Amino acid sequence: MFGKIINYCKESYDELVHKVTWPSYKELSNSAVIVLSASVVIAIVVFAIDQVFENAMKLVYSIF
Repeated sequence: MFGKIINYCKESYDELVHKVTWPSYKELSNSAVIVLSASVVIAIVVFAIDQVFENAMKLVYSIF
């Protein structure tokens, strides 16, 4: 059993060191900017929808 675990760890290390292509700093920073921008846009959209529903509920409850 321990042999399988050790073999798994060795194969995982080998794959991470020799087979995985790691992004460059420029690629990583570009991806981070895209994720940050998308997060801000989604947050603004959710906030706007929340405000619309809040105002709609205030209108509904003020009528009844």
